[in-house]
Amino acid sequence: MRLRSTFGSVGRRQGVIAVVAAMLACMFVGAPAASAHGTIVGPATRAYQCWQAWGSQHTNPAMQQQDPMCYQAFQANADTMWNWMSALRDGLGGNFQGATPNGQLCSNALARNNALNTPGKWRTTNVGSSFQMHLYDQASHGADFFRVYISKQGFDPTTQSLGWGNLDLVTTTGRYAPAKDITFNVQTNGSYRGHHVVFTIWQASHLDQAYMWCSDVNFG
Repeated sequence: MRLRSTFGSVGRRQGVIAVVAAMLACMFVGAPAASAHGTIVGPATRAYQCWQAWGSQHTNPAMQQQDPMCYQAFQANADTMWNWMSALRDGLGGNFQGATPNGQLCSNALARNNALNTPGKWRTTNVGSSFQMHLYDQASHGADFFRVYISKQGFDPTTQSLGWGNLDLVTTTGRYAPAKDITFNVQTNGSYRGHHVVFTIWQASHLDQAYMWCSDVNFG
């Protein structure tokens, strides 16, 4: 009798495990394709820079002093960094400005990524008057176009939230065929100095999906 009870208990446990495994499988199968897209890796977007610098040591207390902007982003929602490739919105129909309020540009108006809008001393990438943009796209969707803006001279990213009126449009590209890596050059007029925000819109080709990011740069 004891033996039968033991086998029954094992069978019940195995049944529970099977049910849990099936539920997890459904969750992963039903996960949105957004989990496998991309971002601008050069100059690195805020989420990607934080993931690259601290992803493997996100509990390191040194981050609070060494990189306070990434620290506050991880504290607000670590998923922002783990999912650096999925900052998209569907169906904007090109109405980027109308659908994205001032102060929410760096998060692409996604509440889960709101920490990326916080003004402060984000780590910067040094660039010159001409520099290269590099999109890494895990899913190779291509692009209808990219639009690249630079914050106006006099705008202070350490104290001001970014709005549309703070931006100069410097580059609009044509289409790009599907590829994991897309690079293109940005040429400025040479008037930018110091810490600026490079704001990029990527209109993906496969669906009406718009990605928006902020990269922090230092013009020498």
